[in-house]
Amino acid sequence: MFVKGKSNGSVNNTVQLAQQPKLWAARRKQRGQNVLKYLIRRILIALPVILGVTIITYTIISLAPGDIVDLQVDPNMSAADRAQMRRDLGLDKPIYVRYAVWLKETATGNLGYSYLNRQPVSQRIGERIGPTLLLSLAALVLAYLVAIPVGVISATRQYSWLDYGSSIFALIFVSIPGFFFGIGLIFFFSLRLDWLPVSGMRSLGIEPSMADLTLHLILPAIVLSAATMGAVTRYTRSSMLDVVRQDYIRTARAKGVAERLVVYKHALRNALIPVITLLGLQVPGLLGGAIITEQVFSWPGMGRLALEAIQQRDYPVLMGLNLLTAILVVAGGLVADMLYSVADPRIRYS
Repeated sequence: MFVKGKSNGSVNNTVQLAQQPKLWAARRKQRGQNVLKYLIRRILIALPVILGVTIITYTIISLAPGDIVDLQVDPNMSAADRAQMRRDLGLDKPIYVRYAVWLKETATGNLGYSYLNRQPVSQRIGERIGPTLLLSLAALVLAYLVAIPVGVISATRQYSWLDYGSSIFALIFVSIPGFFFGIGLIFFFSLRLDWLPVSGMRSLGIEPSMADLTLHLILPAIVLSAATMGAVTRYTRSSMLDVVRQDYIRTARAKGVAERLVVYKHALRNALIPVITLLGLQVPGLLGGAIITEQVFSWPGMGRLALEAIQQRDYPVLMGLNLLTAILVVAGGLVADMLYSVADPRIRYS
């Protein structure tokens, strides 16, 4: 009887082992379906948000004093000619009619035409989105590559000179104005030491290369990442201090696990949840800060285009930029939500 029971147990174990790949495949399929449903739900929720952003933006732009006609025409033109120009641009219609026309055209992929040179708005933005995304991505990567290790070291060596030093530098980076920091870096590294170029995206008179682009990218990326670097450092330190006091961290240390594994494998992974949340919130900050940074360093991105559109009352370009920014902000929040499950496998999307 004992041998028979053991034989049946072995058969059951063999069947279970044979079924495990199918169970794992079914779980992966179910998880993929859950993620897809979650993405669809989030996108459907984001559509009214983006619509609301466009309504508020269009209302603010339309209520601003002055328009493109006031800036671009000869002051000696007659009132009839000025009225005709407004009719040609559609500025004589009520605000809700103009917004409905813009929304209808945008839904078909037409963002309109610039008031200044009659180029398609999508073309003008397409020429500038690449440099801005390059600068913002470089600033984001630089900020997190520096801030997370500094925050971890600051938390694991609490009240040491490293902790105090990182806190001081984080406070300085968060507080210093971007234009002042940028001008200071230009004066020191470009004018005094002549190590890095002053402005622009490439040097004139030489063949474009990755090395030349990297040299032009260093200073604006440092300026744009400064505030983010300070905030991430403080969030990482605070989150790590909470995590290292948990019971499972003490248990891992009691079992003799190496301190490096305890900190970077067990503690840091759970401490990244608040930092990932901050990542989704910092996307609009980077895009907004790019306006000042691009102006200081003459970086040919969307920030300079937005400033030019504001100064010249180029409303279609402003609306296109705001729409794109709203989409990027929503996408940043969605990416942050997806990263939660990477940092903490216990998080599931159902």
